[in-house]
Amino acid sequence: MFRIEEDWELETRPRCFVLEDYTGQTPRWCPGCGDHAVLTALQRVCRDEQLPPEKTVVVSGIGCSSRLPHYVNTYGFHGLHGRALPVACGIRARRPDLHIFVVTGDGDCCAIGTGHWIHAIRYNMKMVVLMLDNHIYGLTKKQTSPTTPKGHPSFTHPRGSPISPLNPLTVTLATSNVSFVAQTVDWNAPHLYATLSAAHRHPGLAFVRILQRCPHYMPDEYEPIRTDPRRVALLAHPDGIVLEDAVARLFPNKVEHDPADHRQAMAIAAHEPPTPIGLLYRNPDAERYDLETARGIDLPLAEKLGAIQAAIDRHRI
Repeated sequence: MFRIEEDWELETRPRCFVLEDYTGQTPRWCPGCGDHAVLTALQRVCRDEQLPPEKTVVVSGIGCSSRLPHYVNTYGFHGLHGRALPVACGIRARRPDLHIFVVTGDGDCCAIGTGHWIHAIRYNMKMVVLMLDNHIYGLTKKQTSPTTPKGHPSFTHPRGSPISPLNPLTVTLATSNVSFVAQTVDWNAPHLYATLSAAHRHPGLAFVRILQRCPHYMPDEYEPIRTDPRRVALLAHPDGIVLEDAVARLFPNKVEHDPADHRQAMAIAAHEPPTPIGLLYRNPDAERYDLETARGIDLPLAEKLGAIQAAIDRHRI
């Protein structure tokens, strides 16, 4: 008769993930859309960090960029307009073992989702927030977004946006308990990848604004800084986004900036041009609300149910 020894253990083979392990449905973005580059960078980060697909989740709201969870072979949550961050915070609260990436746009995050954006920054729960900013509502066909440049025409403002745009960097930096703010671009793959890698390794909420091209509704929006590197300020520091020398040499305009300097980060973000890319601010010691919400997760089910019943009993008449 077959007998199992008490000390017998199942032998498991080491797993090695490749890019195909993170490939989901075929992307349906417009040709030339910057979202393709962001998707590729995210998949490369997952592969290089060897994140198990079953331990990774991508959360999004509504918009062109928010289709990304369909294109990654991980867990995904395609939520409501502006509601990606509270969903992600809920996941972090009850599943602190998961790697969480949030994908949102300038409309999804900075308009209907503004309240959730501000409070998610303050909670500083560990996740990476990718805010893809193309300065327009793309999925709903060219309406003015909170980041649309003043004077730019759209279907909601045919004579041009009447007021100056919101600055996502200064708003985020001005929020209490902010811990990581970076900016990158979709057309520089090494810088985009390095930024997402640094964001993933940060112990808290990492907010990454990605300047993302929309070839259909904003075809010329980023052409000046894409074609002329002198219009870009590369933030350089050993504690910032570190690039290979061959890539860093592409940027003639470098600014030495210590990401621990919040005051200078705010000044850089507020006074464009040139457009800064790199790590503006990082505080790994900021308070984290998810360390509080994780308390009690490992309690036995009977103890949890008993506590709930005791709370109910206190309110019985």
